[in-house]
Amino acid sequence: MPQHAVSLHDKFAQTSGRIYLNGIQALVRLPLVQRQRDLAAGLNTAGFISGYRGSPVGTLDQELWQAGRILTDHHIHFQPAINEDLGATAVWGTQQVTIFEGARYDGIFGMWYGKGPGVDRSGDAFKHANSAGTSRFGGVLAIAGDDHAARSSTLAHQSEFAFMDAMIPVLNPSGVQDLLELGILGWAMSRFSGCWVAMKAITELMDSSASVSADPHTLTVMTPDAVDLPADGLNLRWPDTPLEQEYR
Repeated sequence: MPQHAVSLHDKFAQTSGRIYLNGIQALVRLPLVQRQRDLAAGLNTAGFISGYRGSPVGTLDQELWQAGRILTDHHIHFQPAINEDLGATAVWGTQQVTIFEGARYDGIFGMWYGKGPGVDRSGDAFKHANSAGTSRFGGVLAIAGDDHAARSSTLAHQSEFAFMDAMIPVLNPSGVQDLLELGILGWAMSRFSGCWVAMKAITELMDSSASVSADPHTLTVMTPDAVDLPADGLNLRWPDTPLEQEYR
């Protein structure tokens, strides 16, 4: 039987069979999968990633830089931020693209990342961005690197309570395959509800590796159809007053 030529690039480029990657690399692959799924659904979307490093997501920026060529080919832009709240503000801005004439994409799916204390300092940006909402074909996934045992932190921390305070739902993956599947579900949830959606990235998961499915279409997302939505939907719009945002 002929042997398939194996490359370290497979973990990002392969679209069938199985691939082997760690938690950090799964976060790099995730927006590539979202772009492929959108194209298959007839959507011309792009991705934007910003945030600030800190364990357990301390090497995410390095992996994103190394994958720069394939990210660019898939219309995904990585812009590391000076701090976590500026990164969150930049991601918020991507959801506003479609309210202006001349937009080149149907939507921008955003990913923010940061260590748990970075979640704390970004509360103002999170609350304003979540209240304003996400775009219909955009959506935002906020990756929180939580260090429960303070292995590389000055404080033990978990981010659920800060996200609850900002009215942002939280997903908690249990494995590398979960990172990919819950990430896709997170963006779908964000598009449907207009909310930012957070996802925990704990040390044990980011440092683990696994063999996962490379098929970007393995997961089927079912959109609720028995929900009484406002006539104009739940997504970001302009003009939009604070009390109207609160009502939605």
